[in-house]
Amino acid sequence: MVKTISISDEVYEKLKKMKLEGESFSDVINRLIERRTKISDIAEMNILTEEEAKKIEELLKKLREERIKIEKERKERLLELMW
Repeated sequence: MVKTISISDEVYEKLKKMKLEGESFSDVINRLIERRTKISDIAEMNILTEEEAKKIEELLKKLREERIKIEKERKERLLELMW
């Protein structure tokens, strides 16, 4: 079943920039709903350059790794306290 929705010209242009080759607008919307927006998606909208997007992705990766390390250390300390 197909539904018709109205979107502003601004939103249309943003979705159009995010479309991958062969994707419909429904595909784009579904892709965005199904997962978090990645920095590379923002780069595709020409908000960031590819270089800026890569730098941000590297920083986010380091932050995730540090968070995982901290969580692991907390778990280890809790286990030590329990025994």
